[in-house]
Amino acid sequence: MIDQDVGDYLGRLASQRQLSPHTIAAYRGDLFQFLAFCGDQGGEDTALVDRHLLRRYLAHLEEAGLSRRSIARKSSAVRGWLEDLVKRGHLPANPAAQLARPRLGERLPRALPRRQVASILDGLPSTTPIDLRDRALLEVLYGTGLRVSELAQLRTTDFATDLITVTGKGGKVRAVPIGRPARDAVAAYVERGRGQLAHSGRSDALWLGVRGGKLDERGIRRAVRSRAATFPHALRHSYATHLLEGGADLRTVQELLGHRDLATTQIYTAVSRQHLQSTYDLSHPRA
Repeated sequence: MIDQDVGDYLGRLASQRQLSPHTIAAYRGDLFQFLAFCGDQGGEDTALVDRHLLRRYLAHLEEAGLSRRSIARKSSAVRGWLEDLVKRGHLPANPAAQLARPRLGERLPRALPRRQVASILDGLPSTTPIDLRDRALLEVLYGTGLRVSELAQLRTTDFATDLITVTGKGGKVRAVPIGRPARDAVAAYVERGRGQLAHSGRSDALWLGVRGGKLDERGIRRAVRSRAATFPHALRHSYATHLLEGGADLRTVQELLGHRDLATTQIYTAVSRQHLQSTYDLSHPRA
């Protein structure tokens, strides 16, 4: 019954909140880890789950050496599942409702300096089809700030104008402007590179691998790591930070990034404040 409850809950998360398969898999692992702990403590009956057991579970995770962020994620998964059981009448109350949430220190994203990004992009070769693909991929990634999952879903028909339409988390659709360097790089890849990779010619996926199949998220991460010695999310961070440093307002950046909550976007203002402070320290005679 518990396995079925968990399975039903994850199914609702996937269909109603449209969470990614990676997120669903993480939730599944977190919940079954909790149930294994409950079994070690005397049983998996949800009626036996109380605040004291939950506190022991959090202590167990801390003793195992997990980071605060990992503990927070795991406790959030358990809290959400228990709340779902309450809504469906399987529990009278959520024992995690009054449980203190693990405190997280603010972790600022690492944005690359503008000159470093420019040096990386300008230094990319344009010789082979893979060179052209990777150059276009990085230009689009930095030029739009897309998530890897959104980048992987792009099609050849998405670049008819200087706005591309993407579907982000929760099925939210947004339009994102794309600059000329990225559009030119995509055009060069489509004209001179993609045809040599598209063996069957049937797929309309923009990014293709060496065997002609659609390049998945793992392949994109590998290409970015190889060409820029960093991760795709670092370029997304850089995109947002550089927009704010250039004068973009927070609401606009929120819309461009596809964030539901403005608080998620506000973390970038701290990065920009660091930029302002360093600029002041270097430039002002009385700093």
